[in-house]
Amino acid sequence: MAILVDENTKCIVQGITGSQGSFHTKLMLDYGTKIVGGCTPGKGGQEVHGLPVYDTVKECMESHPDATCTSIWVPARFTKDAVLEAIDAGLKTVVIITERIPIHDMLVIRKKAQEKNVIVLGGNTPGVISPGKAKVGMLPESTFTGGRIGTVSRSGSITYYLANTLQLAGMGASTCVGIGGDPLIGTGYEPILKLFEDDLETDAVLLAGEIGGVYEEMAAEYIKKMKKPVVGYITGMYAPKGKRMGHAGAIIEGEMGTAESKISALKGAGASVATKLSDIPRLLKERGV
Repeated sequence: MAILVDENTKCIVQGITGSQGSFHTKLMLDYGTKIVGGCTPGKGGQEVHGLPVYDTVKECMESHPDATCTSIWVPARFTKDAVLEAIDAGLKTVVIITERIPIHDMLVIRKKAQEKNVIVLGGNTPGVISPGKAKVGMLPESTFTGGRIGTVSRSGSITYYLANTLQLAGMGASTCVGIGGDPLIGTGYEPILKLFEDDLETDAVLLAGEIGGVYEEMAAEYIKKMKKPVVGYITGMYAPKGKRMGHAGAIIEGEMGTAESKISALKGAGASVATKLSDIPRLLKERGV
């Protein structure tokens, strides 16, 4: 089954005529993702890689009403309008590649998404991939092998490392989800964990977090209820307080957002926690996977 995207998911691309949007549209098409069209205001009537370009998402959806997913490749100052347009047009999965979106804009996006029951990944997400079926975003497909472990991570690079770790261990992933590295993101861990819990093709979940924010601690409450085993991995254990480490959201403020607090919360919820990536296959096997 996979979650969020599979071989039957119809997708659109907002910002398809831009350099990054066009480049990654080609890679997504080559992977087999069913992209039906794209949008760039003022560029309607053009084609990109044989795909029709529309001025608005509404026009695109009128021609392709079965599309359910969009990826967004526009500058940060235009992202809020692009996401709200996508939600208003009826799309149910929104993948925001753009990073460092203004906090107030993300508050507006989150409120709208929650009202309409829309999954918003990002800002600053590499996207989502169901190996061998479809990818939406900028994930390097050679890293991902199909299997029965779901992964969810704040970090793009850690998403790749998790998949590579599974690959080297002879395992694989059902779906790999990047929820985004910005300080405020559209969707936290819990909605993704719920989807994995209900997915018949997922046997266990890898959850990768990092210093900063409280998303991992918030996820712990749901992990307590899960029947499927969860293995956690937290990056930034040795990061000094007050120093941002890579992501805009990866910063420890006071006693909040420390690696120790996240590890404690995950263990308290019944998750196994790896101290290094090479621990992950062993911990999965110990949990009966």
